[in-house]
Amino acid sequence: MTQDQITGVAIVGCGTVGGAAATILTRDAELVSKRCGTRIDLRYIVDVDFTCAEQLGMDASLFCEDLDEVLNDDSVQIVAELVGGTTIAKTIIEKALNAGKHVVTANKALLAHHGAELWALARSNNVCIAFEGSCAGGVPIVGALCQGLLANRIDAIFGIVNGTCNYILSEMTTRGQSYSEALTQAQADGLAEADPTLDVAGIDSAHKIAILAALAFGRKIDFDAIPASGIDSLDTMEIRFGQELGYVVKLLAIAQRQGDGLSLRVRPAFISKEHPLAWVSGPFNAVSVYGHATGHTMYYGRGAGGLPTASAVVADITAIALGTAQRQSEMIGIWPDQAPEANQLAIEAVRGRYYLRVMADDRPGVLARVADILAEYDISICSVLQHESPHADAGVPVVITTYEATEGDVLSALRKIDALDVIKSKTTCMGIVDEHEEWLQPA
Repeated sequence: MTQDQITGVAIVGCGTVGGAAATILTRDAELVSKRCGTRIDLRYIVDVDFTCAEQLGMDASLFCEDLDEVLNDDSVQIVAELVGGTTIAKTIIEKALNAGKHVVTANKALLAHHGAELWALARSNNVCIAFEGSCAGGVPIVGALCQGLLANRIDAIFGIVNGTCNYILSEMTTRGQSYSEALTQAQADGLAEADPTLDVAGIDSAHKIAILAALAFGRKIDFDAIPASGIDSLDTMEIRFGQELGYVVKLLAIAQRQGDGLSLRVRPAFISKEHPLAWVSGPFNAVSVYGHATGHTMYYGRGAGGLPTASAVVADITAIALGTAQRQSEMIGIWPDQAPEANQLAIEAVRGRYYLRVMADDRPGVLARVADILAEYDISICSVLQHESPHADAGVPVVITTYEATEGDVLSALRKIDALDVIKSKTTCMGIVDEHEEWLQPA
């Protein structure tokens, strides 16, 4: 095998994912070589602390604290940035690109915020960025959008892309745990960070849908214009009432065409128990994609963790070694530095169905007053569910599901409803996500 058939790799950041990637590239080197037909050679592990690398039994001759030494080594063609965050990681990637190195990263936050400028920098240096591990761990959704579904006009994406939240919601649904109980269990099982804010507030999912939407629709996405809410204030009442109505609560990252615009959002929402996404439990991820030719396809698997994400990282490394990633970067015009700005719709313009839980006094005429206000905003009631309340002072829960309406009209109606003297507390409002229509027709 000649030097031209060997691709040198440096891993920067040897934590959970970096360590797992190093393990695959060393322990499974023969398998990877046979599978891709070329040799991938791990030349460096760059970090300031090699405890993890030592525990994994990595050869100390790979250890290097000086990134510049790596970037000046012509035998290294690929730098895998696995540090995370948006500060030091950005500097590492910029230096690697300017040094003429291809970059592999799983850094969703960095790409969501700075993707356009990083792709432009890569293009100016005739190198590429590969990022399969950024959106769903070991689930090959980026490859699906950039290759397998390239002949499709993508109409919608519904994603469960945060394993921490899906685990918590699964525990709340199947075991009746409160949010705090399920979070504590997730932390004990190593499935939630000590500070889980990025996950449970929906921010991590927003990073991922920003990247996926950019690829699916070929548009530059403004991350700051994506409304995101999480599961940290979800009441178990919603889970219980949703089950009665035939729904499951999932934290969904949604991107879909609506007229001439794109609707992007992250929120806990109801989805029918019959939808395949409703079956996704525990820490698993799944992404439903709707194309005009394929109809509904779904991609499922482990969305986080060392080895699943490292599998995606190594796949990107092999794609660069084979030259396919470079060709995609050159030929496909969907990258954020080349794509036009997306017309992202304000949340008020989104159309959908809604679940409303009104806490009201138990007296005649209350439902009629609520219904009159909804009618004033052209919001039709689909169903009503009412139970006795064990605490009269808190009011009686009245659950209403609506037919399709704009979110702006729903929010305006709720402001009037909550101002009624018979309403005990702020009305809970959640979206209901129906199966996206399959067109299966020419674009």
